[in-house]
Amino acid sequence: MKYELVIGLETHVELSTDSKLFCSCGGHSSPKEPNDCVCPACSGMPGMLPVTNKHAIELAVKAGFMLNCKINQYTTFDKKSYYYPDLPCAYQITQWFNPICVDGCVDLGERKIGIKQIHVEEDAGKLVHDEATNTSFVDFNRTSVPLIEIVSRPDFRSADEVITYLKKLKSSLQFAGISECEEGAMRCDVNISVRPEGSNELGVRSEIKNMSSLSEIKDAIEFEKVRHVDAIERHTEMLVQETRRWDDVKRRTFPMRNKETAADYRYFPDPNLMPIVIDDEWLEEIRASMPATAEEKAGHYEEMGIAAKEAGVLASDRKLSDTFDKVVAMGCNAKTAASWILTECMGQMKRLELTSLEIEPAKLARIIELVEGGEITRAAGKKVLSAVFENDVDVDAYCEENSLSAKIDNSFILETVCKVIAENGKAVEDYKNGKVKAMQSLFGCVMKELRGNGSPDVIREMLEAELNK
Repeated sequence: MKYELVIGLETHVELSTDSKLFCSCGGHSSPKEPNDCVCPACSGMPGMLPVTNKHAIELAVKAGFMLNCKINQYTTFDKKSYYYPDLPCAYQITQWFNPICVDGCVDLGERKIGIKQIHVEEDAGKLVHDEATNTSFVDFNRTSVPLIEIVSRPDFRSADEVITYLKKLKSSLQFAGISECEEGAMRCDVNISVRPEGSNELGVRSEIKNMSSLSEIKDAIEFEKVRHVDAIERHTEMLVQETRRWDDVKRRTFPMRNKETAADYRYFPDPNLMPIVIDDEWLEEIRASMPATAEEKAGHYEEMGIAAKEAGVLASDRKLSDTFDKVVAMGCNAKTAASWILTECMGQMKRLELTSLEIEPAKLARIIELVEGGEITRAAGKKVLSAVFENDVDVDAYCEENSLSAKIDNSFILETVCKVIAENGKAVEDYKNGKVKAMQSLFGCVMKELRGNGSPDVIREMLEAELNK
């Protein structure tokens, strides 16, 4: 019998706010050391009352617009009761009865994935386990950092669809400035079941908690599919509705606990938080602040003459796109700027194992300007770029200190050419015997002597002239 995967996702996204959801402590990127971003309110001290972060509400509405949702203009907060050491109040403030966004969809091309709802909630803290000492530590920095939880309908039918959806979601949220989606700021609970092809009945569901790596999400789905089918076909185990965890060393899932139901959480309206009413004026103000989507950006880049593939790469990453826009705004040619970012900058990122592009657009624009204006060679430009990535040097000062000017006196170039010819008799002889590669070898020697400076065209012309005498 053939079986069909049925997958639904609960994607938790930390919002890019300067403060937490219900207090003035710093948001996701603020903490530097464990427990250095905690106050009496977010650590659950008695008598401390929450105050809702307005910007978090606006970002949640933006996410709703991006995912084609209906915005609930009357929304409330509720208490979700459960005990865990990283939850100091023994309850989480979330939205159960009146989530802020409902009934959306994400278009994956051939199929559309339904969005059941988006709701705002506070994050929990983080447990750090030390196996060497058999102790556990609690870091409350993440407690009450604002999240949105994007709940899909069980519309996915393959791991590849899940990955495509998450990549599109990440790109869209980054572009809108809703979330960084990095360093644990985007985590996923994956709900999986299988059923016979053609059936409308849902199978026994497993939930894999807190996954952030796309490759591991894909592997976990594939493992669970095999496990479920084996249980049904070969009776290897009795399937139960449960929460499981992924072991990235053993490359398999393991049971954590039975899956809770809504009754277990004892949801009830939070009496300390007033309902939020989003009037028409505020709603339109948020709508007006929506930025271009990644797809719109890519289309605009293609209109600028950039090939579709390159435009798609630029538009898929907020840092790449922002840097490109700023460099072009400073007067650089669009195609040239795209080439430097996608080739040279991404090469430096790979070399230094950076996850995002971190360079001042003005410095990149200046390097491009110097190369295009013939002030320095492309090779020298790469050298400057490397120094900027490693030490954030001043472009002009670095060029001067390292004598990278391409405008070297022609008599000095000729002197260097003659010196190289005199010292490389074998290569000269090879060239005169018709070995074309010998010319490139001699050219490389001249460039080495000149430390990469001087116009390559001028050097090549002089070298040919001297060799052909």
